[in-house]
Amino acid sequence: QVQLDESGGGLVQAGGSLRLSCAASGRTFSNGAMGWFRQAPGKEREFVAAINWSGDRTYCADSVKGRFTISRDNAKNTVYLQMNSMKPEDTAVYFCAARRSVWIGTLQNNYDYWGQGTQVTVSS
Repeated sequence: QVQLDESGGGLVQAGGSLRLSCAASGRTFSNGAMGWFRQAPGKEREFVAAINWSGDRTYCADSVKGRFTISRDNAKNTVYLQMNSMKPEDTAVYFCAARRSVWIGTLQNNYDYWGQGTQVTVSS
């Protein structure tokens, strides 16, 4: 079992930056890929970014490519999402997810464990 705890959400103005953190505990963290998803009010949860087990391969959704960066520190059992040049449409609850596979996944059902989410609000 893996427990995931997101932090770093909040209110930011358009064009600003936030960094989300996801601290993992439980079974070995470094064995699996990690991802971030988000869900805006009235919308389906969508993929944002993912990183493989070693941290040398990442993938981001087109909507955030060039603005968001995912990274991980296996020594700290933590994955990060650096969000720059933020837009009002980035407003959502952001969820951290972990999977047992070492490979990147972009679908919700690729992931085995989920955090509770952290709210991010971007004002115009």
